[in-house]
Amino acid sequence: MKPATILRFLILSLLYIVPSGKPLAASSLEDAKAAWTQGQFVEAARIGESLATSEGYALAARSLVVHAVHVAAGDDREAMLERATALARRAVELDPDNADAHVEVAHAIGRYAEAIGPYKAASEGYAEKIRAAIDAAMQLDPDLVTAHLSIGGWHAGIVGAVGSFLARLTYGATEREAVAAFERALALAPDAKEVPYQYALSLLDIDEDEHREKAEDLLERAVAIAPATAHERLLHSRAVERLKAIRASGG
Repeated sequence: MKPATILRFLILSLLYIVPSGKPLAASSLEDAKAAWTQGQFVEAARIGESLATSEGYALAARSLVVHAVHVAAGDDREAMLERATALARRAVELDPDNADAHVEVAHAIGRYAEAIGPYKAASEGYAEKIRAAIDAAMQLDPDLVTAHLSIGGWHAGIVGAVGSFLARLTYGATEREAVAAFERALALAPDAKEVPYQYALSLLDIDEDEHREKAEDLLERAVAIAPATAHERLLHSRAVERLKAIRASGG
């Protein structure tokens, strides 16, 4: 890790443990969820971590990932994602049977892998680490929607990055498995905005020309679902932008 990254990581750690120089008072999980819903992702992370529970750490990890991806400045993202990974792993340590915690490990590691680049991520075995976390979640809860989204994204991301032949040969990742996972997620949560949104992006990662029509349909479906949280409002904006880009390039 670079010295500057280490420094940012330590600063972030202190911010979540001792905000404004005072010990962070533990609130409730409901308070953390309320902050998440309102888009106060850093606050949700601070409250979640202060609870020192598996559920709290898992929510804190997810909050930091969303903040890193959608809100944080580029220089802060890598350290924030490392922090999220540490919190997600702590959630698993406290409760190995918490399927959501395993998904958050995969989520945080996956975003961190994107931040450091595909070659470094591949050399450090991130694909295998992500898959192991997702498999653990699926084993605990086969109907967990976020786990199906994660495994679908895992297959699609690898196929899109290295091609179908190498993806299958090296990692066992296939387009067919990606589609199956996303279709299962759609069946489980037909009204969840994130499902068609992530499905569409993954199809575009695999082959934008081949999957343009299907991705456009999915993005239209995502946009039609009213956002219920700040995170969904962020996804909504991105879905609208991507839909416009697809229509413009297709015309």
